[in-house]
This record gives sequence, structure tokens and C-alpha cells, in this order.
Amino acid sequence: MREVPLRRGPLAWLRHRARWATTALAALTLIAGTALTATGTAAAAPQAWTPKPSPMTTPWTNQVPTDNPLPEYPRPQLTRPDWANLNGIWDFAVTPADAGQPASFTEQIRVPFVAESALSGIQRKITQNDKLWYKRTFTVPSGWNGRRVQLHFGASDWRTTVWVNGRQAGATHSGGFDAFSYDITDLLNSGTNTVVVSVWDPTETGGQAVGKQRIRDVAPHPGGGIFYTAASGIWQTVWLEPTASARITRLDMVPDPVNNRLKVTVRGSGTSGHQARVTVSTGGTTIGTATGAVGAEFTVPVPDPRLWTPDDPFLYDVKAELLSGATVVDSVGSYTGMRTISLASIGGYQRPVLNGKFVFQTGTLDQGYWPDGIYTAPTDAALRHDLQKHKDLGFNMVRKHIKVEPQRWFYWADRLGLLVWQDMPSMDLRTPDSAARVQWEAEYDRVIDQHRSSPSLVVWVNQNEGWGQYDQARIANEVKAYDPSRLVDNMSGINCCGAVDGGNGDLLDHHVYVGPGTTVPSPTRAAVLGEFGGLGYKVPGHEWYPGGGFSYEDQPDLAHLNNRFVGLLDAIREVRMPRGLSASVYTEITDVENEANGLLTYDRQVVKVDEARVRAANRALIDASQGSTTPATLPTGQYRSLRVTTPGYTDRYVRHRDGAVFTEVVGSGSDALLKNDATWKIVPGLANNTCYSFESRNYPGEYLRHRDYRVYKESGNTDLFRADATFCAVRGANGGIRLSAYNFPEQYLRHYNAELWLATPGGTHIYDNPALFTEDTTWSMEAPLAP
Repeated sequence: MREVPLRRGPLAWLRHRARWATTALAALTLIAGTALTATGTAAAAPQAWTPKPSPMTTPWTNQVPTDNPLPEYPRPQLTRPDWANLNGIWDFAVTPADAGQPASFTEQIRVPFVAESALSGIQRKITQNDKLWYKRTFTVPSGWNGRRVQLHFGASDWRTTVWVNGRQAGATHSGGFDAFSYDITDLLNSGTNTVVVSVWDPTETGGQAVGKQRIRDVAPHPGGGIFYTAASGIWQTVWLEPTASARITRLDMVPDPVNNRLKVTVRGSGTSGHQARVTVSTGGTTIGTATGAVGAEFTVPVPDPRLWTPDDPFLYDVKAELLSGATVVDSVGSYTGMRTISLASIGGYQRPVLNGKFVFQTGTLDQGYWPDGIYTAPTDAALRHDLQKHKDLGFNMVRKHIKVEPQRWFYWADRLGLLVWQDMPSMDLRTPDSAARVQWEAEYDRVIDQHRSSPSLVVWVNQNEGWGQYDQARIANEVKAYDPSRLVDNMSGINCCGAVDGGNGDLLDHHVYVGPGTTVPSPTRAAVLGEFGGLGYKVPGHEWYPGGGFSYEDQPDLAHLNNRFVGLLDAIREVRMPRGLSASVYTEITDVENEANGLLTYDRQVVKVDEARVRAANRALIDASQGSTTPATLPTGQYRSLRVTTPGYTDRYVRHRDGAVFTEVVGSGSDALLKNDATWKIVPGLANNTCYSFESRNYPGEYLRHRDYRVYKESGNTDLFRADATFCAVRGANGGIRLSAYNFPEQYLRHYNAELWLATPGGTHIYDNPALFTEDTTWSMEAPLAP
């Protein structure tokens, strides 16, 4: 038996700094706790641990330390200077699900990587018939004498039981996405201590929250669709922390910049008769301080607050102290950002407003999967990378999809400046039973509690596309009551897949592939595009299963991908945002297993799109939302003729002939029939009166209408016809007007070889040719050729 001592980490310098609260925030990217240098013991000595080959290698795959992976402080909003990291090599075994502790642990695993992952060193399928067992030894530093010792788990999926020196530590924990802890002081020995952990994870065969995990082979394989490899067992940092008997356990912080204050609730354990003191500072200078009762809300003054925004993600340092009389018995560091999020009527539409101002939220769907670590990013730099890449691409928002990340991910979002929509991971697609509902709601409450103080988090997304749906309206109301400081989305994708809209919450959320669709707000909810896009391009040499990838719309090359994607962003800016759309979530930031519609490859080695161009398109969209969002208008009830503005063709006008629509030269000497054919009455849109329809002057009741991309003059009375015959006006260059299809906002009325088509930026048809695309889709509304 080999004892494994704890090694003192590089934290000592923190304790010698005069301004601890300030340095605690600044040092979060640097500090690491004491760490174990080797594995614990096993009855039969296992083979020396090695990682398994990853199916795809990220830039960080080979940077993961064997003995001390993810050494960074794991809880940035509740920091203490002393802690010990238990990540590293543990002894490991797998037994039948109903078995007790095995007599020997014959394998080794690198914690906190799941058993299915290459970085764990196990890399095999785990099913509902398996139970995972972990074991290691540790000693408690002598400097911790006289204090309580807490054993923390960032997350473990799913049912986790812990023993210390053969005695169970508290109750079994059920939940895959929330942190949990045990006070193990009374279970410790004076020397070597042994911790054993068992985890049972039934994944989709159980009733719990699973997100997109499914039991399947861990080696790349065809198929899989939008669901991915399961992630079983410990998947976030495990660590020890010494505390006082009376200790702070959580800080709930709600910024209230309108009233120049921070609302704080200090929660604790063993705090009867104690008071809490909270100090807000910046750069070592105290901004405000206040004292209040533990467990009750009180306010700290923050005069003239510097507001947190994606463009200026300013964070204040926070220090909370637990007082027994005048004596400080516990102290923790934290941080906050001063911002508000709410709904308001802007220009007649319900909009989400950040600090009282409408800012269009443009983001991506972020699944949080890794080819080497599956659910766990290989390093903290990798965890930061995907968020930084959002910023590099000009996005100001990210939707964390069907997964809850470690608290350091939220820290990076807070610090980098990204608005976060946080999904509660869904249960399996079937309707859940009563036990599953109780478990899911309890875990959701814990997730809210653990992340409610993050300034970046602005939306809770309860359910998605009807997966495991039930009680949508009740849940939305309860989440809003539990955290009234944020917006609530009762169902993302209410138009999709059998989803049932609860009818309440703050957002009316559609999924439209490829999009952007025609989502409009209601009198009480803002319109958002919770998912769109899915443009696919497979990069040779960077595919999870070569040839097995899929997307919602394959692109033949990177030029088409760039043109198509920027065209979608432009259509949102030009067409949908002025008509009430307030946010959009592009699918997705990276490829994931066999999904090939990422802006980056799954291994994060290749950025598929032109970063500068995408950043400019996103910036234009955000900037446009800061100005006038009034759409372009046309004179309804009047006749007009539509003249070509492309240089060299400005004597041509839109006319119908034999039911189809063309452009043709029209002059003063042209005959009356041609002039009549080239004259159109502008009327309110047949499908939406904020847009327009164009009625033939000499064939009343017949309208410009697109069908299979070609444009015709036709009549009809179906919903499809009315949508096809409706066009939305967009301001063009030199006073011109562009006309986008109401039901396909990214497609524009274009002349090509004298024929009228619906053309798509980045499209693959000949009439989508990028040359002169903008000029060919810009029209001058002239006086009618036939009065």
C-alpha cells in the first residue's frame, strides 16, 4: 500500500496579498489547488495508466496532465485560498449494476473524464447494466487541523454514492448536472484516508435528465443523428476544502443598477446567531459594504455602477464574511456584473432589453461535446476556447444546449462577455412518469441555485422541441418565480416536432431549418429563433466518422458556406429583426460526432468560415438593433413600376408575359400592353400586412408569386399562395429597394438573364451567382408606366 500525500499548490502567494478580494478574481485563471501526485491503492496492482487514442485530436488532447488534470480552482464565485484537487489517476472497476463494492480494482481511470472517453484511459461503452467504481487515497494537510473538511463533486452522472474509510458519506446523490458536497470530517483518519465512489448511470433507459446522451459504441460509427455518445460517471472536478464549522455555502446576487445597489443573500451552514458582511470593490478600492442576516436578502450600495455588457463585461470583486460578533469566522471571494435583463415594448414589439436597451442577441447552439473528453473539455484553455471563438466571430450570445457546464465555463462567459441561454437538460423523448418529474424539477432547482449569480446568464430554457414535455405552463411560472431576475423560455421550438407551447414565459421560440423563417412576437412574448441554420461542410481529415456526417443543408465548398451563412445573418438584420425578431441561435459552433454543420470542426482544428466576414455581419446585426429598427415602407394602394438598377440594364422593368415574369426594356415609345404588363399595384402583404404584394394592373387579382424559385403572375387563395405572393421591403443602395420572400427571408427577387427568380446568397443555382448579386436584387420604385 502506497500513501499518496497532498502536495501544496501555488496558492500561498494569494494569502500574502493585501487586497484579497481583488486578487481572487484576477487569479482565477492561474490558481491551482494542492494535488495528488499518484493513484491510490488496489488489492491487485493494476497496469500503469495510459490514455487511449482519441478518435480525433484537439489542440489540447496531449496537454492534459496525468496526475493533475484541470488544476484550476473549480468554483470561481465562491473562492477560498485553501483547497486540494483530487483529479488524477484513481483505481477503477466495473461491476453489474446491482453488485456491491468489488474486492479488487484492476483498472485505472483519469478523473474527471468519463469512462467512455479516450482521456479517461477506459474508453468503452457503459450501459444501464453496469456500475462504475472509483477508489483512491489521500492525506489531509496538517495545516487544516481544527477545520471541517468538505468533499466536493462538480458533477457525476448519475446516481453517486461515496464512502470514506468504509463509511458512507451522507446520502446518495441523484443528478448528472449539479454539484454536490459532503462534510467528511467525522469520517477521516489522522493519516491515510480512502475514498470510494460508485456511480450508476442508466442514460436514456432511466427517467432522469440525459440531454443528448445515448448508449452506443464509443468508436466512431455511422448514424447517430442529433444524439451522441453517453457520458457516465464523474465528469467534473473532485476536490477537498477546509472550512470553519460555521461557513458560507452560497452567495445569491441580483444586480440592481437602476437603484445603484447589489441585492445579496448569504447562505450558510451552522450560522445561527451570525451576521454576514458583503463588500463590493474594484481595483482594490471599496465601492460599498453592508451587513445583514444570513439567509435573508440585504443590499450593498454600488453607486454609479459600470454596467456589464457583451462589449464591456466589467466585473466587480465581491467579498463575503461571516461574523460572530465582531470576529470574522469565514470569508469567501466572488464577483458580480451589474446588469439587468427584462422585456419591454420597443417600436411596438416585445423585445428583450439589456440594461433597458434592445440589443439583438446573435449566438450559436453549443452542445459542449469533445471528441477526446466527450462531456469534459480536456483543459481550461479548451473550455475557454469555444467561448472566445464566439467572440472572435462577433456573436454576443451562446445557447448552452441540453447540458450544464462546469462553473468555470460560466466564469469565462462572465469575463469574456457572452449572454448565456441555459437549457435544462431534457429527459428522454417519452412522457416522464411522476418519479422522473420530481427528480427533474429538483435537479433544475439546484442548477438554478448554483448559477443564479452569473451575470452572463440571461435566459432559462425549460424544455426543447417537446422532448419529455409536460406541465409546460406551470414549470415556466415556477421557474420565473424562483428566479425573477431572468427571462424564461417555456419551450424552445414550439413549432417543431410535436412540441406543445405552454403559452407563457417571456419568449416565443421557433426552430426553422435552414431559416430564418417568419417568427413574430406576441403581445406578451418576444420572438426568437431558438435554432436555425445547420449549413454543413465536411472538412477532409477532420471528420469523426469519415463520410458519415450530415447537415441540414450541405454546402459544396467553403465559398458557398460563407456566402450562405452571411446571407442568413443579413436576412435577419434586413428583414426579420425590423419585423420583431429579437434573437437567433445558429446551429452550431462546432461539428459534433456525425453532425457536420459546425462553424468549426469537431476537433477545433479548423474554422470553416471567414472569421472577419462573419464578425462583420454579426456586428452589423447588433449595431442595427441599436438604431432604428423600422422596416422599409412602400406606398400601398398606389401603382408603381419596378426598374432594374444594375449598371448597363437600367432601362429594363419587371413585366409579366404568358404568366411568367421577366425584365424588358420599356421606353416612351413602347406599346400600351407592355406598359400595362410592367405596372403593379402595391398592396398590403397577403400573408402579412407589414410586407407587400404586387398586383398586376391589367390582371386584377393576380400577383407576383414565386414557385420553385421562378417568379410568375398568378392567382390563388391558399395559405401557401399568399405566403409565396408576399415580399418584404429592404432598403437598398441609392434609395433602391430589395424584395425578400416573406416565407424565405434570405431569398431575394433577382433578375438573371432577363428572368425573375428567387435567388439565395451562397445558393448553388446558376441564378444565385454571387457576381452583381446585390445590384441584381435592388429595384427602383418608379412612377407607373401605365397610369
